[in-house]
Amino acid sequence: MYKHLTREQRYAIYLGKQKGETLEIIARSIGVHRSTVSREVRRNSTPNGKYVWNKAHDMAESRQSRTPGNRRLKGLLKWRIMELIRERQWSARQISGRLKREGINVSHETIYAIIRSDGSGELASHCRHKMKYRRRAVRRHETRATNIRNRVSIHERPAQADGKRFGDWEMDLIVDKDSNAILTLMERSTNFLLMEKLKYGKKAKPLAKVVWRLLLPYKGDSLKSTTTDNGSEFAEHEWITEKLHVPVFFTDSYCAWQKGTIENGNKLVRQYILKGTDIGTVTDGKIAKIRKKINTRPREKLNFLTPAECFFRAFS
Repeated sequence: MYKHLTREQRYAIYLGKQKGETLEIIARSIGVHRSTVSREVRRNSTPNGKYVWNKAHDMAESRQSRTPGNRRLKGLLKWRIMELIRERQWSARQISGRLKREGINVSHETIYAIIRSDGSGELASHCRHKMKYRRRAVRRHETRATNIRNRVSIHERPAQADGKRFGDWEMDLIVDKDSNAILTLMERSTNFLLMEKLKYGKKAKPLAKVVWRLLLPYKGDSLKSTTTDNGSEFAEHEWITEKLHVPVFFTDSYCAWQKGTIENGNKLVRQYILKGTDIGTVTDGKIAKIRKKINTRPREKLNFLTPAECFFRAFS
């Protein structure tokens, strides 16, 4: 097992190498395993292959300060990690990836260990899956939607709209038992979210006008297509196409995975607006805060940049 060496032990290694002693003899003289000495020499020698004890010690100390790894984290860093979980609901991978961009290496497993060690369960309650995971079988169904005139199937969507190019959107609703609704739209390549509570619930024409108002600033190259499901609330898709010059495509019935970007986005929103919530009581201010939190949460697919950073970089 590797042990952290002291300054005195590194000086002894330096003297032993100067005398031409083997690694085995050096290791016995300082009371460590041969592999510890071998690893020390390999990792902390100068670029020209020489082992200089004081430079080696500085290199090791610098690496140790940058790499908490699985060792006990410093109090301030651990506090920061816990605050990102509690206040922003970032996942372990998102925290690990974002810190790495700052030159701080903390594995996601170390962060999971912090969550599991919290006996109160508070940290786990802020995780998207509450540290519980389920897998469900996926079944495919033939599309039988007849409630939307001139519906354009997702199978007619161009191949370029594969989620990699900028400007392809998906839209959906979050609905409560009284048909109060929140419209959500997400740009597929950056995961940038727009959302607004609908004053008239699931009524098609008022909804279409909200879609038009939210997407109008991005009309043009930043608005190439949008995809949704077969709910009758999207029956005014032709009006949206006329106003924004953007085609609207519809998924197959019971195939939510075909608009997986917005489905995952809605799950993030559900961290803050739980199922069973009366959406009529959710204020516009709360919706704005939720949108900001999700758009400023780093994503692994974006190399741990945030959706807002990537979206406005592409939009500018």
